[in-house]
Amino acid sequence: MAGRADSTVLAGARVVLPTGTVENGRVIVEGSRIAGAAPEDARTVDLSGHWLVPGFVDMHNHGGGGASFTSGTVDEVLTGIRTHREHGTTTLVASTVTGELDFLAQRAGVLSELVEQGDLAGIHFEGPFISPCRKGAHSEDLLRHPDPAEVRKLMDAARGTARMFTLATELPGGIESVRLLAEHGVIAAIGHTDATYEQTVAAIDAGATVATHLYNAMPPLAHRAPGPIAALLEDERVTVELINDGTHLHPAALELAYHHAGAGRVALITDAMDAAGFGDGRYQLGPLAVEVKDGVARLVEGNSIAGSTLTLDTAFHRAVTVDRIPVEDVVQSISANPARLLGVYDRVGSLEPGKDADLVVLDADFTLKGVMRKGEWISKPWSD
Repeated sequence: MAGRADSTVLAGARVVLPTGTVENGRVIVEGSRIAGAAPEDARTVDLSGHWLVPGFVDMHNHGGGGASFTSGTVDEVLTGIRTHREHGTTTLVASTVTGELDFLAQRAGVLSELVEQGDLAGIHFEGPFISPCRKGAHSEDLLRHPDPAEVRKLMDAARGTARMFTLATELPGGIESVRLLAEHGVIAAIGHTDATYEQTVAAIDAGATVATHLYNAMPPLAHRAPGPIAALLEDERVTVELINDGTHLHPAALELAYHHAGAGRVALITDAMDAAGFGDGRYQLGPLAVEVKDGVARLVEGNSIAGSTLTLDTAFHRAVTVDRIPVEDVVQSISANPARLLGVYDRVGSLEPGKDADLVVLDADFTLKGVMRKGEWISKPWSD
């Protein structure tokens, strides 16, 4: 990994800013931050022919590089974090999967230390408070109703680092749990749910603000029973997560979400499991065995999709080249929106002076060429 230069001007690229794309733009890096001006002796790096975008922010990620955030050691979790950083994700939330409550509390203690030292941006509890009807790759034997006292136990175990809980809010205790989370500034996300349209509206009114991987693990949209999808897409208070790997969503479903919710309400996520950036083979997702073949993860028993092997550079590339989403909209969905939701937009999520120097360099075909985090190159866009 390259050392940090005191002052560097990244010049010549198409730079995507909150106000739009600047041709032949420049970003000044001073130490670990983006600066507004550069000294005369600053080093200049020519990035002509490239795109310069903010580092990606993944708010839903279970692991990578062969490591699980739910069960791995600290070193293994760090391996997973490094794997995703190499693919442009400079800010990452660790997501757990359903397990025994005491085990999840213990994992929260481990992961919270990594949040406190700056390696993670928070913890997302996906399960055990979800519907057995829409359990996906979660162990049904370990599912439970969203009891506010148990939600509070996990919040306390996370020592202020819990950022999001995914809940089936139609279950007993669901609405009360949403209110509890909202009162404490923790995102209540609706997911792995069998809720009706009306039940979903009630949860949003109670304070739910995110749709966990919209479309997946919830009833489909129907003309007489619109279910949660319609309620989540139509409400301006809700941000919808999308897994853009070509497996979880048909391109038309992704286009529908962007068209109806708008780029300002979409968060591109990976929902990655251990195999992301690692390869095909047999893995564990919590207590369940997963077989990854041709990059698609499925449960050995039941064949349900079990997370993804996606990295956000691939999601970015697909969104622009396959789905034809405007680059500025993709940047908003993959960086700014999740940063705002996580409460870290003052530090990351856009290329503005005073923020962390977290950025990604892409070539003209939107293939990742370099990653910088806090002013330090994780991978350089040039050969030494």
